[in-house]
Amino acid sequence: MKFAHFAHVWTKPGMTPHDRYEQLWRELELCDALGFDYGFCVEHHFTPYESWMSSPSLYTVGAGVRTKNIRLGPMGYVVPLYNSLRLAEEIAIIDQMLGGRMEVGLVPGIMNSYFEPFGLDYTDRKAPTLEYPSYLRAAYGDDQPFSFEGKIHKTRNARISVMPQQRPHPPLWMMSRDPETLEFLAANGINTGNFLVFPREVAAPRYRKYLDDWNAAGWDRKPNIAYATTVYVDESDDKAIEVALERASRAYEGLLPSPDAPFEERLQEFKDQFAARGENPAAMGITKIFDPDHILANDLVFIGSPATVAEKLHEAARTGVFNTFMGEFNFSDLPEEDLMRSIRLFGEKVIPELRGFEPF
Repeated sequence: MKFAHFAHVWTKPGMTPHDRYEQLWRELELCDALGFDYGFCVEHHFTPYESWMSSPSLYTVGAGVRTKNIRLGPMGYVVPLYNSLRLAEEIAIIDQMLGGRMEVGLVPGIMNSYFEPFGLDYTDRKAPTLEYPSYLRAAYGDDQPFSFEGKIHKTRNARISVMPQQRPHPPLWMMSRDPETLEFLAANGINTGNFLVFPREVAAPRYRKYLDDWNAAGWDRKPNIAYATTVYVDESDDKAIEVALERASRAYEGLLPSPDAPFEERLQEFKDQFAARGENPAAMGITKIFDPDHILANDLVFIGSPATVAEKLHEAARTGVFNTFMGEFNFSDLPEEDLMRSIRLFGEKVIPELRGFEPF
């Protein structure tokens, strides 16, 4: 298995954005020293009450300066918000700055509120995202200057000044549980995964199909299939639950729209957004991630001693068909002392227990 530090870079009470970024670098420095494989961040816009990370490129470069080995990147770039050529240039330069340590997540964008201020149509977000891997292959090809004439992305006679260190490009990810998208990802050698709101028992057969398609495509490596959720490790189960369970049940409250509305109204609006996209399992899952008893009993979050967390992660990876765990260690108002202890215990005691485990 592989392990990532995953960050929404949540707003934290009593912290300025500068303070929060400095804390983020301390987290990543520790993860780097402990042998974590990856550090990933989201791209969220216009939500000062939720995430303070609207520029994953800056996250990646800032983290790269402070680390030596951990691989870093966005999870992911909201592709429709970017000029395709400009983003290709940026990815290449970052990969060179990091000495080939960049990973690139590409996403269509989950929230319609990101699109209107940019003057963009939320309903047209999927096509540019799925076309962008082909654009990157053309942009980083040996034939320079390059041209690309796609349905969405179009470039004529552009010469990329700096190519990525990793050729033909850094590893690509696209988090998805959509069967059609998963077929595309397997055919194109792109890693995938999902978040806790989608039931593992529903996701598992879709990822088994993705693995079959991946093998049929003839790729010479295993794909990464990720699962992302909150995690907290402490010296005992009782202490971990006391410190983190209630906080974990509030971890994703910032994702809900309309921050000034009553909680139940916000939850229903968010649920309706998933249902409108035809994602009824995720819509149902949303209603339960704020129930502390439910998330603990169903291992939607991983909270406990090192032995407990390792055991629960082992079983979840086996049944949920994932080989990469993206842990959100810093959530709600968790004090930094507890946060850093959790990261250290995870790195020193959980990762060694699971490193050799291959769920598929």
